[in-house]
Amino acid sequence: MKRFNLVLIISLYLSGTATILSCKSESARSTAPNDKLPYYQEATFTPIRLSSDAAALDTLHKVSPFRLINQDSQVITDQTFDNKIYVTNFFFTTCPGICPEMTNNMVDIQDLISGYDDVALLSHSVTPERDTVAALRAYAKEYGVLSDKWHLVTGDRQEIYQLGRKDYFVEEDLGMERDLDEFLHTENFVLVDKNKHIRGIYNGLNKSSLRLLMDDIHTLRKLQ
Repeated sequence: MKRFNLVLIISLYLSGTATILSCKSESARSTAPNDKLPYYQEATFTPIRLSSDAAALDTLHKVSPFRLINQDSQVITDQTFDNKIYVTNFFFTTCPGICPEMTNNMVDIQDLISGYDDVALLSHSVTPERDTVAALRAYAKEYGVLSDKWHLVTGDRQEIYQLGRKDYFVEEDLGMERDLDEFLHTENFVLVDKNKHIRGIYNGLNKSSLRLLMDDIHTLRKLQ
């Protein structure tokens, strides 16, 4: 009995220690200086540590120029996000699976950034042939999307899929190269800084991952 109690105490201690270390690790990343919040430039999401004035930033991967239409029939381009941090994801309005939960989580982020003029949200429809402006407008109304904070966009399917797979790498972090014609479906959220560099990828269904996303947004706001 004594031996069992000792084993139990040790197990509880190690479990508690691991939890504390995990929390400290997450906290350390969220409050790290600029050279500790990584950059990413390809689908493996291998972190690249650079200072904000590093010459290598000039050739680092950036989100390509794009031109799409939002729920208010406004033209949305990469220039819409000049000098803005933004979070992006991919969805479709008739999705019965992960999209409603992702959208609800994006609503939570919208609430948290409502007072930040330099932070925005961008959600791309992966069924643009069905998600017309009217469909996006109805979806925006259903979820309480704020037009000045969050753009739901439709447009050319190939352009949207190119952005997802070749610019944001939202699926290829799984280690699979996919053809642009294959259906794009992912729960990932991507964080882009004011210079169009990718700074993080997060599971849009996981609350802990989304808390880390918000920590990283706060870090970028302090640094940029």
